[in-house]
Amino acid sequence: MASIKNIFKPRSDENGDFFYAVKKIIVFRPKNIQLFTEAFTHRSMNEKNEVGDSMNYERMEFLGDAILSTVIASHLYKKVPGGNEGYLTKMRSKVVSREHLNELGKDLNLISLVRSAIPKNQFGENIHGNVFEALIGAIYLDRGYKYCEKFIYRSVIKPYVDIQKLEGKIISYKSLFIEWCQKNKKPFKFNVYEDTGNDTLKHFAVKLKLEEEVVAKARATSKKKAEERAAKRAYYKLRKEIDSEMA
Repeated sequence: MASIKNIFKPRSDENGDFFYAVKKIIVFRPKNIQLFTEAFTHRSMNEKNEVGDSMNYERMEFLGDAILSTVIASHLYKKVPGGNEGYLTKMRSKVVSREHLNELGKDLNLISLVRSAIPKNQFGENIHGNVFEALIGAIYLDRGYKYCEKFIYRSVIKPYVDIQKLEGKIISYKSLFIEWCQKNKKPFKFNVYEDTGNDTLKHFAVKLKLEEEVVAKARATSKKKAEERAAKRAYYKLRKEIDSEMA
């Protein structure tokens, strides 16, 4: 009798809910839901397949990253026929930047579907973009390139890829600041030191010097973030000068 009950049991269990949640996001019916289960599995689950290979989103993230880059490159190539290689590369980088991918993952609330053995509030910011790329990888393995194109066009290109806005979008304030300094032969230096404050997490503080003058200060949980934050503050302080010379 138990088996007969299971046959007629409605699809309201965890797997059924996951299936319909994925279907709602990708707007078509998955053929192999196990691919999407893997795309939303964190390595902390320590799951392996029958031959002992790890089963988590990291390999699919690698695949999805390549496919996303290809689809965006193809779109820009067709959309901007006069764009040279350098221009197209820079524009693609703006679309697939880690910051933008994290925003896309957040917009779709993908983290709500992630299976993990650790609390989700302990994840870094990049989990959102990583899972977004893994989702694209799962779509490719499940349905092929054309379905990836449709998903990327609907989720990325149509709502977010505005050529004029992208042309003015800054990917890295640090890179822009360094390029400006090198172009104008201005000496600069990021002085980074560990911040021994009262915070539980270790922080790093940065003093950004331009021609021996401190033009910005910042702190963050990593050296990279602190430098980027300091460069952003320096950019807005010197915006008129930088924009006029980098135009």
